[in-house]
Amino acid sequence: MSMHAHEIETLLKTHLPDAEITITDLAGDGEHYSAAIVSAAFVGKTRVQQHQIVYEALRGSMDGKLHALALQTSVPDDMAN
Repeated sequence: MSMHAHEIETLLKTHLPDAEITITDLAGDGEHYSAAIVSAAFVGKTRVQQHQIVYEALRGSMDGKLHALALQTSVPDDMAN
């Protein structure tokens, strides 16, 4: 069972409504994606904490439907140190 990029984006937008999200299907199989996510929710958070926020948003979707997700998270440029 696979997952479409728009499903991932919808789940993320539910938890991170301000996020700018770019999803790329790495293998064309609907199971291996990369996601670049820019959100103010990441301000002051470590990279691990940022990724935990993303995984929390996707809870339940990683098992079975989504095999792998490479993450690149960051804060908006106007909020960076």
